[in-house]
Amino acid sequence: MIKNAFAYVTRKRLKSLIILLVITAMATLSMIGLSIKDATNRAAAKTFGNITNSFTMEINRQVNEGTPRGGGNIRNEDINKIVKSGHVKDYVKRIGAVADLVGYDIIRTEATNRNEDEERIEKFKSTVMVTGVNDSSKETKFVSGAFRLVDGKHLEKTDKNKVLIHKDLAEKNNLKVGDKIKIKSNKYDADNEKQADETIEVEIKGIFDGHNKGGASAAVELYENNIISDIDTAAKLYGNTEQSAVYQDATFFVKGDKNLDKVIKNIKGLDIDWNKYSLVKSTSNYPALQESISGIYSSANKLFVGGIIFAGIVVSLLLFLWMNSRKKEVAVLLSIGRTKKEIAIQFAAELIFVAIPAYIISFFAAGALGKVIGNKVLRGVTGGIADGIAKESASSGLGGGAEVDGFNKTLTSLDVIINTRAFINVVLFMTVILAISLIISTYRILRKRPKELLIDVK
Repeated sequence: MIKNAFAYVTRKRLKSLIILLVITAMATLSMIGLSIKDATNRAAAKTFGNITNSFTMEINRQVNEGTPRGGGNIRNEDINKIVKSGHVKDYVKRIGAVADLVGYDIIRTEATNRNEDEERIEKFKSTVMVTGVNDSSKETKFVSGAFRLVDGKHLEKTDKNKVLIHKDLAEKNNLKVGDKIKIKSNKYDADNEKQADETIEVEIKGIFDGHNKGGASAAVELYENNIISDIDTAAKLYGNTEQSAVYQDATFFVKGDKNLDKVIKNIKGLDIDWNKYSLVKSTSNYPALQESISGIYSSANKLFVGGIIFAGIVVSLLLFLWMNSRKKEVAVLLSIGRTKKEIAIQFAAELIFVAIPAYIISFFAAGALGKVIGNKVLRGVTGGIADGIAKESASSGLGGGAEVDGFNKTLTSLDVIINTRAFINVVLFMTVILAISLIISTYRILRKRPKELLIDVK
């Protein structure tokens, strides 16, 4: 029967070619679908990094208006209670401050000049946004990808009077790593409630890059005018110490063997006024990223499932039509003593002879097309997400700063690799579908006697 099957496949070249092309196309799409899901998992893990096991302490804006400028007003003693709870392995806390850059020019654009009146420009003509952190490598702007260190080193807990500045700001003022600059308290800043008048000399420890993806209504919102400082420096700008300062927010990193939900539940049992604060899983601060991952997953599933189902339907129809045309052949085979089992084995062998080269071709075809289709799916899914969420963030008053970039962040690339696991899974699923298709298309013929088949032919 195997010999007869091979002879039939080689003789009916057009039929064999059509089925081969259908199986190849559908197996290729299914394989790409699985590989896109795998690539999405890797990209998500790389993008989220260790934030997948972290949570952020923020102010509850429903009952807590925050600072006069609308920033966070988290107390250091509350942060310390969480740190000392034994549930977290590390943390990063942030102070948001405004200061004047002494003796140097900030970056301005036509857009920011247009949005600011002369009085505001005069009051904030050299103003920069200062973010004080105890570990800049874990700071939200760097984790989200809004900022990227290009020279020097990150700030550490032990640093005093050290800063990171933007590459464009450094180039405009001929500054480099190791240079010293002065920043001064701004008396017009609403958050400078003590009317502090501190001038602090700081050393440039590193230089970062990154540019606004959304609009900036004021020069201080431009990434170029952002300075990352140590905690002590930012606190002094408002006449505070690390202990007395109010913090924008704090992110806590949970030990790997801890359940994040359980840790958050335990933390909420601490002696802290939780009416003022909220604990949020850090991944929730990346809604666009989560939405893009879900969208890509959905598209990948459609490719995989659609490929399998479509192949089953098309192959079933093709086999049904061609089996009808083989009624006379089946009648003759039954008449000369061939059993229905033998005939069924021949039909199965015919399909196998076509399917095997189709699977092999699909593996290489998927490898060649995987990245192209993967990036098209990526662009299709993420195209409208960022813009939509950017509008939401703007209406929520998040402004044009780096927080929006994290809020608005999506997957930017997929490294689609066709691996052996994807190939085996597709072959198994496709083979089951082809087997079902073969059974459906041959059942009506094989259950009839030779005489009935010959009558049908007439």
